[in-house]
Amino acid sequence: MPYIKNIFAREVIDARGIPALEVEVYTQCGACGSAIVPSGASAGIYEALELRDMQGKRYMGQGVLKAAEHVNTVLKKALTGMCVLEQMEIDQAMLELDGTDNKGNLGGNAILGVSMACARAGAACASLPLYRYLGGCFAHVLPVPQIHMICGRGRAGKGPGFSDFMIMPSGAEDFKEQVRMGCEIFGSLGRILEMDGYGTAVGDFGGFMPELTSNEKALSYIVKAICEAGYQPGRDVTLALGVSASRLWNNGKYRFSDKETMEMDAQELIDYYEYLCSRFPLRSIEDGLDQDDWDGWCELTQRLGKNVTIAGDDFFAGNASRLKMGAQKQAGNALLLKLSQIGTVSEAQCTAETARRLGYAVIVSERRGESEDSMIADFAVAVNAGQIKAGGVCRADHTAKYNRLLKIYDELGRARDFARNLYC
Repeated sequence: MPYIKNIFAREVIDARGIPALEVEVYTQCGACGSAIVPSGASAGIYEALELRDMQGKRYMGQGVLKAAEHVNTVLKKALTGMCVLEQMEIDQAMLELDGTDNKGNLGGNAILGVSMACARAGAACASLPLYRYLGGCFAHVLPVPQIHMICGRGRAGKGPGFSDFMIMPSGAEDFKEQVRMGCEIFGSLGRILEMDGYGTAVGDFGGFMPELTSNEKALSYIVKAICEAGYQPGRDVTLALGVSASRLWNNGKYRFSDKETMEMDAQELIDYYEYLCSRFPLRSIEDGLDQDDWDGWCELTQRLGKNVTIAGDDFFAGNASRLKMGAQKQAGNALLLKLSQIGTVSEAQCTAETARRLGYAVIVSERRGESEDSMIADFAVAVNAGQIKAGGVCRADHTAKYNRLLKIYDELGRARDFARNLYC
């Protein structure tokens, strides 16, 4: 029978050498599901709390033994005997046990680890791939990838002020061609940077980390790489920015890096985005303003939202109530959805459905602390997300997601659809 027989959690490490939580769920029918919880480098003030040990020198205080203990005691006791196929019932039971808005008692990582592992165990019991188990027979859309090219100051601690500079190969015929184009452009960019004397080490998200002096220079290099690879910017490939503006916000101004000495208020920053969109084929801006600047978000959406995806990461934090408020105020037009921001699989599915009903695009995203776990690939297809942000086309923690999507591409066969015209 598909009842939970045992739950076990252990401490493993992510691609940064920092502890992560792995959870295994075993059922009486012999099926097993496991998952490794992703982690952010920093957490927005509205997202689920990631429980860390914060004691002594062990892993610099970043251990997750407390979270593992909560899984192996409290959650194991409460969930043993429940039907693993009842995902929403399992997730709701954990939320009630925790009793806080941000999952602060048991830890968002403990709850999400069990939720993810239960989903995989349920899929195994049903003899279905995870995307089909979560999304049903209508799960069929392959997302347009936002592929990291350059990591800015927000990711690498140096270089241009914005965090992420990405491409979207949206002019390709299908997902398989998008991945190929991304690899070719990434290789082209590496060669160009090396010829110009810049380092080609990559950051946590798999983008290069050159010490460029401005955001415009980073975008110019990417456009040059697109052309060198034989593609046309704006037609075959467009650009996307991850700004992480809340990190730039300080005493009423957005302050950029030392090399790019700029200070702007919200109005000036929106003007700057408008200028960049006029110079480059920029089609997506993520967290372009501070997470509490509602007026600024409304103006940014009004001025650029017809042609550009204005996506909320820390701004929405995967929270359906903030998303509904955004729709009422007409702030943003897309949701960046991270499983660890909200904390359970069923809540993330509900938020994706809420976004769709409100007319918002959905971008399923990984986090900075990833592993070989590829669940977000299945999840993106399960909710028919128009886009996925899975990092660069290097390092196994990123390529695991792309490779899983390539496998899903083959599994779907003639049933697959392509989000090329759906990503904005």
